[in-house]
Amino acid sequence: MYELKVTNRFAAAHNLRDFYGKCENLHGHNWFVEVVARAEELEKNGLAMDFGEIKKFLNQTLDRIDHQYLNEIDEFKVLNPSSENIAKFIFDNLAPVLLKASSGRVRLRSVSAWESENACATYLVE
Repeated sequence: MYELKVTNRFAAAHNLRDFYGKCENLHGHNWFVEVVARAEELEKNGLAMDFGEIKKFLNQTLDRIDHQYLNEIDEFKVLNPSSENIAKFIFDNLAPVLLKASSGRVRLRSVSAWESENACATYLVE
């Protein structure tokens, strides 16, 4: 089994609903995102998938939320824009794209959304 990891960043504002503390107020983060994909086999060229392709698809997903007020994005109008839900949002948007682009060979395993250098949430499939 091969694992591929790519990272990127995005900045966005949000506030947490049904939460009592500082994060119920409007605030922002510079999120750090780590994506882990898996492949059982390599292509003839010895690659599971070009890192550049994975980064391109991740960038397309992050472009939807970068420099946005997350609470106003359709997916987060009801769903709380927590780091947990942001990780799942990225996963749900990226997974089918990677699967299609790799002809079913590369599957997304996890997405971690770091809201600070000391705290992250990860959505993963076993």
